Amino acid sequence: MTNIKTFGSLCAGIEAASLVLEPMGLKPLWVSEIAPFPKHFLKEKYGYINNVGDMNDIPDKIVNKIIECPDFLCGGTPCQAFSLAGWKNGLNDSRGQLTLKYIEILNAIDEIRKTDGKNETVFFWENVEGVLKDKTNAFGCFLAGLAGLNAPIVVDKWSSAGVLHGPKRNIAWRVLDSKYFGLPQQRKRLYVLGGGKDYFPENYLFEKGEYMCDPMKKDTTYYTFTFFEEQSHYGQEQSELKKNINGNSVEVFRAYSDCLYAAYGTKWNGNAAAFNGSLFVSQNDRLRRLTPLECERLMGFPDDYTLLDGCKDTNRYQAVGNSWAVPVIRWLANRILNGFELIDLSKVRHTIVDSAELYMLNEFNMVSYDEYINASHYPYQYKLKNMIDIVDVNADERFYISVKGCAGILRRKIERNAGMNKRLEIVLRNIVQTTNTFDQ
Repeated sequence: MTNIKTFGSLCAGIEAASLVLEPMGLKPLWVSEIAPFPKHFLKEKYGYINNVGDMNDIPDKIVNKIIECPDFLCGGTPCQAFSLAGWKNGLNDSRGQLTLKYIEILNAIDEIRKTDGKNETVFFWENVEGVLKDKTNAFGCFLAGLAGLNAPIVVDKWSSAGVLHGPKRNIAWRVLDSKYFGLPQQRKRLYVLGGGKDYFPENYLFEKGEYMCDPMKKDTTYYTFTFFEEQSHYGQEQSELKKNINGNSVEVFRAYSDCLYAAYGTKWNGNAAAFNGSLFVSQNDRLRRLTPLECERLMGFPDDYTLLDGCKDTNRYQAVGNSWAVPVIRWLANRILNGFELIDLSKVRHTIVDSAELYMLNEFNMVSYDEYINASHYPYQYKLKNMIDIVDVNADERFYISVKGCAGILRRKIERNAGMNKRLEIVLRNIVQTTNTFDQ
């Protein structure tokens, strides 16, 4: 059992960390959040945890012992600087620079823990996979800072998984997709785990076992493995896009959605998700958006987790879209807290990037590697779920799209010469055909 009893949560948001870690027996020492709605949410739902405010002030608070040093530091600094929505400005963006503040906080914690005779803290960081492709080499800077190197690591192209054993810390990273963890949402995120020189994060982040193929590809032979037998009817289950639920005729347009984004509450009708239908529901021959409750389900939160008196739908959409995929975090936390077999990296090809600094960098492809280390974006014991399973037929009228709105989606499709989900186009045309709103 890993000796982790307490944790601190940076950029806490709606505190998926506490939702997962507290039931596992960990004690939250503090959270850090400054955005208005998440601050209000934390006060209402997690008022017993001290919100220390701006993460820029945390290093001084740690060094001056105003706040305690946790055994486990978790957080995901703002992703907008590395996402398409943020134009990928990386470290040139003040939000991207918070990745470097994360290192400063970690260093301050470890400095105090060392004087107290404790091991370095174990840390966890989550972000969009766009960090790996950032033009400012944010990931190379981040890894180097965590590992205690004197200069950024520069590689031609960052792989989706890897291990770095540096002079100060050991670090592992892996891209995981939530659609393999029981959420019907394609949400690839980068997960970084590390600790001191006596901590080997690859043992928790990677898996040992047989070679496997991507379970979402129809031309694979993954059914032959015994631990996949319960999924042998996967193709049939995932093809069920229509269902009668409590007398309501319900249809979804894909088995899993595109990545839920924070602006979904206000920008739902002009992007790719509007054309492929993955974030729409057809109910009783009308089209609507997902409700905040359905978005909570899409991320693995309990129903109405973000529902507060007087809160706006847009606040809930944004908070949920900015948070973590709960089952993925639970899977990781279980492995971190309970420990797994040692992965012998001596059997894996590695690259000494700079022998003068004596650190080892292993990079893995997205698929399973060398038939015994799974560093892919899906776990061995994966879970699959259908979009239709998250539908709530009690959606309020305000979430339905008007005839004019449906006509607008069709019009934009034509103006942009964009592809569209065929079934969605039929539903849209059926809605508008009896009016003069859309000129066929």
